[in-house]
Order: sequence, then structure tokens, then C-alpha cells
Amino acid sequence: MSKKPATSFDVIVIGAGPAGYSSAIRCAQLGLKTACIDNWHNEKGRGSLGGTYLNAGCVASIALLESAKIYQSLTHNLKEHGIQAEAVSVDVAQMMQRKNRIIDTLSRQIADSFAHYKIDCIQAKAKLLNERQVEIAPTDQSAVSVIEAKHIILATGSSPIGLPCAPIDNEFIIDSTMALNLDAVPKRLAIIGAGVIGLELASIWNRLGSETMLLEAQESFLSLTDQQIALEAYRIYSEQGLELRLGARVISAKKGNKKVTVEYQDSEGTHALRVDKLIVASGRKPNTENLAAAEADLLLDENGYVHVDENCRTTLPGVYAIGDLTLLGPMIAHKGIEEGLFVAEQIAGIHNPVNYDILPSVIFTAPEIAWVGQTEQALRAMGEAIKIGTFPLKATARAQAMGQTEGMVKIIAQAETDAILGVHIIGNHASEIIAEAVLAMEFSASSEDLARTIHAHPTLSKALREAALALKTKK
Repeated sequence: MSKKPATSFDVIVIGAGPAGYSSAIRCAQLGLKTACIDNWHNEKGRGSLGGTYLNAGCVASIALLESAKIYQSLTHNLKEHGIQAEAVSVDVAQMMQRKNRIIDTLSRQIADSFAHYKIDCIQAKAKLLNERQVEIAPTDQSAVSVIEAKHIILATGSSPIGLPCAPIDNEFIIDSTMALNLDAVPKRLAIIGAGVIGLELASIWNRLGSETMLLEAQESFLSLTDQQIALEAYRIYSEQGLELRLGARVISAKKGNKKVTVEYQDSEGTHALRVDKLIVASGRKPNTENLAAAEADLLLDENGYVHVDENCRTTLPGVYAIGDLTLLGPMIAHKGIEEGLFVAEQIAGIHNPVNYDILPSVIFTAPEIAWVGQTEQALRAMGEAIKIGTFPLKATARAQAMGQTEGMVKIIAQAETDAILGVHIIGNHASEIIAEAVLAMEFSASSEDLARTIHAHPTLSKALREAALALKTKK
């Protein structure tokens, strides 16, 4: 196919997930002529901006979890409120339609922002040719062309990692994307991986009636989180009916008679279980395959991550990489968004670097887990002198009134300076409460500052203040 003459821009963004669309919009707001190339298509074959985060990740998962929580309330928790509900059933197709409507609405909002800021949105596969040119191959099979820009931002995101022992067929052995598009509730469900993605998926299908087992190769549960919070989470999730099998290394998964037989090893030997569906949630990898032509000499590491400096600059002048493509921070949407804004402003001559030390993390289960800063185990390993304050949510009037009393707030401060070093929460709306802790740490607040901050009563956020007060009373 012939290549059309190059069209010129100030900035080309490859990818329209959170990192990409945020960066493109900010570039345009700063007066830069911007193009954004994206290749995501929904189940109807139409372009859908928003990347994995919107179409097959966090937003889709949260939407389904809200439906699952309502169903669980109707079937388990209403009698104590004096409310009777009969013949409650699950319509998975309708549930998926609601989820898809939310995705479509948010995707259209991104498209509307692109139109408002006059961003050229191109539905195509993109390949970096050099530090100034990008080849685009439109999905409608029209002619391949080349566009160029002074600056190019790579933001193609990530995709699920497959396992040789459990080959995906997206019928019985499925990935995390397909797990958000099932047409029925599996009677028995196994998930490989008890990390963030595995737990979020388990929270949905367990509430909808699946007997759910998570097979985690690591001996410890949620090793990246504060271990006091992780132990509390293990207890809560187990009581909810999730079967968490740690130190369980899957060695094979075979289909047969419309079931999957999963074989795994642990400290007690080899075991087998039969399930209706097996979800592979063993992590994600950066989408860098075929992202750049060989002659472009874009430097990647052995795992496919783009090599960047602290300013998200690649080894190619004027080319940046953000979001899941780099090892600067974890693979979370708001990290990519902040990097997208940072790079856009950097191109425009503004320098506002990302503070990775106070990047909040959230696991959208029920209850939620959220944290910012350092964990207790990491600080003790460094020999840091610390003091700790905790407060159980069951001691708050709001949690009691809501009937959501599980969880706690934990604050860690430096022993001498009282600077807040970490805040860890498990509980209802933890993802919202953590924002106050992030703000406090951004402004270098002490635990005393939090303890002296008046909170409305009764609220869940008041537990944060109570944890700070508990810390202040300890010697």
C-alpha cells in the first residue's frame, strides 16, 4: 500500500487510555496542535476511547461490582432493615448492558473533549518510525500514511499476561477482559492470581453466586500492601466466602466435558479441581510489540518496558513514554494521567513533576483497600523510627448506621518529626477517604495536623482523625 504525504502536528499521542487522552487534552489546552491515534474497538466493532481502564478494566469492574453489591443486599442484608424482597434473580445480560452503557457514555465524553479542543482523533494502528514520524494503518484498510510531529507521546497501555499452563480460549479459560463480559454466572469459578485484578473479579462473581477460588503462587497475601491490612483483608474476604489458596502454583489447565480441570501444587502436594470457568489474572505486560520500527532504535528492557528517565523521556529526542509502558510507578490509571499531564506541560515549558512517593493505590473490592506512602514492614526494614495509630471502622456511628462496619484505618508517622509516612485503609469508601491522606502528605502535614482537623460527625472520614488521635496518645 502506498503512503500518503506526511501531515504535521506539534504533538502526536499514540493511545487513548487515561494516560493518552489526558495528555492529548492537556496538550491541546496549552495551544499545541495535537493528534491522538487509537486502535481500541468495542464488541460492536466501533472505536471506543478510554483504553483498557474504561473498556475492560477498572470502570467496567466497578460498574459490575455495584450491581453485584445490590444483588447481595437484596438476598442477604435487607431483613434487618425491615425490608422484604421476594423472587430476586440475576439478569446477567441486563447487567452487562448497563455496564456497556456507562462505558459508551464515558467514551463519548472523551470524544466530545477531543472535538472541543480540536484534537485530531485517528482510528488506526500506529508505529513509531523515528523521533518525528508515525506510520498509521487505518482499521478500514485504507492507505497507510505517515504523520509527523515535533513531539511524540507513547501511551499504548498494557494487556493481560498469558500462562503456558493455562492457554486462553475465552470460552472456558478466559482472561480478565472476558471475565467482565460473561453471559452467565459460573457455578464454580477459579482465578489464577490473588492480586488486585483477581480480587476485584472475585468480588463481583462471588457476590452473584459463584463458588470462587483464588490460586495464588506466592505464600503471602497482598505482599505489596501493609501486612496488618492484608491480614484483615484475608479474614474479611474469607468470611465472605472467597477461598484463598496461597502457595498454589498452577501446573496445568485442561478443558473437557464443558469444564476445566485445574492442577496445582502447594506444600501439601499436587491437587486438582474442576470448575466451570478459569480466569487467568496473573498480571499485565506493556503493549510495546510492534509499537516501533526496528530502525527507530527505541530502547526497551527485557520485559518490554520502554526505557525512560525521570522526565518520561525515552532515548529518542522528543519522544516520551507514559502510563503502563514504563516502570515509573505502578500500573494504575491515575499514575498514567499524572504523567500525561506532566509530559504535556513539559513540552509547553512548564515543569510540574509527578510525586511518585504519595501516589495512592486502590483495590476496588468490597470493602475497598486504599493506601498511600510506606508500609509498616518497609519502614521497619529501613530502620525508621515510627509510631502507629489505628482505628476500627466499627467504632464509627456512620459505619454502624450503614451496616458496613468491617475494616480499619492505620496511620504511620515518623517518631521524632511526626511527619505522616503512610496511611492504610480497608473499609467502605476507602478509595474516597484516602484522598484526604494524600492531600495531607502533599502539604507535609503531621499526624497532629490531622488530629486537629475538625471532621463532620458522623462520617466515615472521621476514622482518619480518630486514628491520628490514637497515635498522639501513644508514648
